[in-house]
Amino acid sequence: MPPSPTSYGRTPPTTTRSVRVSDTRPMSEARRYQQLRGHLSYLKLNDAAEALPRVLDQARAERMTLTTALEKLLEIEVEATEARKLASRLRFACLPEPWTLNDFDFAAQPGVDEKLIRDLATLRFLDNASNVLLVGPPGVGKTMLAVALARSAVDAGHRVYFTTAAELAAKCHKAALEGRWSTIMRFFAGPRLLVIDELGYLPLPGDGASALFQVINQRYLKSSTILTTNVGIAVWAGAFGDATVAAAMLDRLLHRAAVVGIDGPSYRLRSHQAHSDNLRKGVTGRAG
Repeated sequence: MPPSPTSYGRTPPTTTRSVRVSDTRPMSEARRYQQLRGHLSYLKLNDAAEALPRVLDQARAERMTLTTALEKLLEIEVEATEARKLASRLRFACLPEPWTLNDFDFAAQPGVDEKLIRDLATLRFLDNASNVLLVGPPGVGKTMLAVALARSAVDAGHRVYFTTAAELAAKCHKAALEGRWSTIMRFFAGPRLLVIDELGYLPLPGDGASALFQVINQRYLKSSTILTTNVGIAVWAGAFGDATVAAAMLDRLLHRAAVVGIDGPSYRLRSHQAHSDNLRKGVTGRAG
């Protein structure tokens, strides 16, 4: 058989089918930038996308390596994410003041065990679900210490919630009337740290002591509670009006607990005295 025409190197006839040729033209710098920013936005890395031009300019000016520039860009996104999470935790915590441990004047309250408080601020007590009881008369700084410890926990990434004993009892009472008892118990059992302030300042309603016990019982050996009270532990039975409930609550609170007794001058009275002294000095100075 004679060889086919193509065997002599003749080009076979072309077909009408079109062949798509890939675009090998280099991507422009502007197009590449827009594509990169689009990728960041698509991945919801919005802070990184916003910072991209600034980081690129810095990278050129400082002759950064690609790895260094990328690390800096992602660091901006991580910091922004952490800031949003912190803000969310603070909103949930409902802390009454932005106090930290640096705001507490240990020199003015020498009866406070500063070493113990600073140890509690390391938050190791959260690891084994221990509790903290701050006991003392009104105005000595119990709430400030409780808020400062709570703020340390929030800053460390823990879920925290602050309430007064009266508010807790009222919320539980309302939930019981509305058939949401299980829901409110789950709510108070949820935070890694629950702060219950001002126990004993106001009389609890008829079912208030029982509701408080149920919350403490739900959290027992699972999560930590900080409780402030002006009622001495020895007289809790009389304060609650139910010796059985008081004993059961104390049993769970004190099983793993640090008890901080504060007996000193009132912060508020001292602040009032200092304010009065300043006013007197001002009047005397003007009179002179």
